[in-house]
Amino acid sequence: MYLVQVDRDKCEGCGECAETCPASVLEMVDGKAEVTSPDECLGCESCVSVCPSGAVTVQEQ
Repeated sequence: MYLVQVDRDKCEGCGECAETCPASVLEMVDGKAEVTSPDECLGCESCVSVCPSGAVTVQEQ
């Protein structure tokens, strides 16, 4: 299982993480990325690699 977190203060609202995630774990809500389906995370970290502000983190639990 993986824990996906978004630091809303760092999030620039570009939407790259939500577009890149193959499991649709992230969605844009009120102009910021939000984790909406945390149990679906595959741990691929594609969201982390595309985030220009470093707002997204993935940790294995």
